[in-house]
Amino acid sequence: MDKAVQVRETLEELVAEGKIRWYGWSTNNLARARVFAQGPHCTAIQHHLNILEGNVAILSLCEEYDLASICRGPLSMGLLTGKFNAESKIPPDDVRSDWNLCDGEEARLLEQLDKIRPVLISDGRTLAQAALGWVWARSERTIPIPGFKTVSQVEENTRALEFGPLAKEQMEQIGQLLRRAPES
Repeated sequence: MDKAVQVRETLEELVAEGKIRWYGWSTNNLARARVFAQGPHCTAIQHHLNILEGNVAILSLCEEYDLASICRGPLSMGLLTGKFNAESKIPPDDVRSDWNLCDGEEARLLEQLDKIRPVLISDGRTLAQAALGWVWARSERTIPIPGFKTVSQVEENTRALEFGPLAKEQMEQIGQLLRRAPES
């Protein structure tokens, strides 16, 4: 933790010298995020967050300290787009080649996605658009950074803006289906 304090203080010195104006940090570690959040010029924490997994404690920290929450993995490396199922074959040169879609963690996530799929697409969104809408509905501080490989994926992600955040009712239904506390 001492190193996190040292880095934060170095960044504050750089602000004082006029070399930078603001800074943020990418981490999933709540204690380290808190150290940075206490810096007067910290403006954002980047962390893993999506509808099925992620660190909502860091999102709460961002709300507490008035920081932007930059969300890595809002589409869970494509898992939340609907393009994978238990029969999907992932090429060995793909970063996801170690996924176990039949009975591993990814299979569990696919089962959860199947539970909430009707709610996600109920208003005409694609799954990817709904996953982005969930991130936006979770907090007005969130800024998702979805990945993409094709122009059509960029276009689909961009069209998510036309729908905006998921509705409160959708968030409540998702929370019930996943047996979570109500989503805010």
